Amino acid sequence: MNTRGGDYAILITGASGFVGRAVYAVLIKIGCDVRRAIRPLSSIESTDIYGVDCVVHLAARVHVMRDTSADPLTEFRAANVDVTLNLARQAAAAGVRRFVFLSSIKVNGESTAPGRPFTETDAPNPQDAYGQSKYEAEQGLRQIAAETGIEVVIIRPPLVYGPGVKANFSALMRAVQRGWPLPLGALTHNRRSLVGLDNLVDLIVTCIAHPLAANQTFLVSDGHDLSTTDLVRGLARAAGVSAHLWPVPLVFLRMGASLLGKGAAVQRLCGDLQVDISKVRNVLDWTPPISVEEGLRRTVAEMTT
Repeated sequence: MNTRGGDYAILITGASGFVGRAVYAVLIKIGCDVRRAIRPLSSIESTDIYGVDCVVHLAARVHVMRDTSADPLTEFRAANVDVTLNLARQAAAAGVRRFVFLSSIKVNGESTAPGRPFTETDAPNPQDAYGQSKYEAEQGLRQIAAETGIEVVIIRPPLVYGPGVKANFSALMRAVQRGWPLPLGALTHNRRSLVGLDNLVDLIVTCIAHPLAANQTFLVSDGHDLSTTDLVRGLARAAGVSAHLWPVPLVFLRMGASLLGKGAAVQRLCGDLQVDISKVRNVLDWTPPISVEEGLRRTVAEMTT
């Protein structure tokens, strides 16, 4: 990529977040002039963005398992659609050349049929308020690009893991590290795409300046899909412990999860969600630089230090 040197100015939103911290660190390391959005994004004006070559928009109201909002879609739209589109319009008015937007595979949907991974050409099928808001933001960005000429790059990752990961992935790691028996031994045939933080950051940084990334949408993953059993065993190897897996039949696993109010979480563990990254490989000549094994090792190592 051609973003080396302090004369290339990049504005990052969400620079204090899980992905944002890592993107910021890499861009500083390679010598870019990196600015972090400080004032509320809803009030940003074009004068706040003058002199910026590219905006990397990572800030968002993120998906949560149990949203207690009375009207989740309205809140997601305010944070993920209205703020995003205002930022893009102000960037275009300020003469920013490119706008990189971190979307979500949830725009495609929640699951795939066996052997039928998602692609960029699939009809969007968001199933929740978060996915819907990301889809609407994508649509608005494409319209702004058509009207103003600003280049828009959209990246849709699946579950992102890496040092500092929280929520369910962190809970699974801790259970494996502590040697807890897990009723996931029968989940050997499903396939799920994940993306390590280092791989996602590498693609985001590539998309900042790659000439062929302009006005493209890319799906991203580690390029190696795992069954749930594979994932647990991979985490165990990375932690230097044994995986304790019980082969509980799927029907009983789902029944138990439903009784405990964990049906949605278990469905994600049990089902398929694969993405095809052929487009990003072919268009950008991009390959995930870090293997799944190394990504899991780095993730677990951070938890033990």
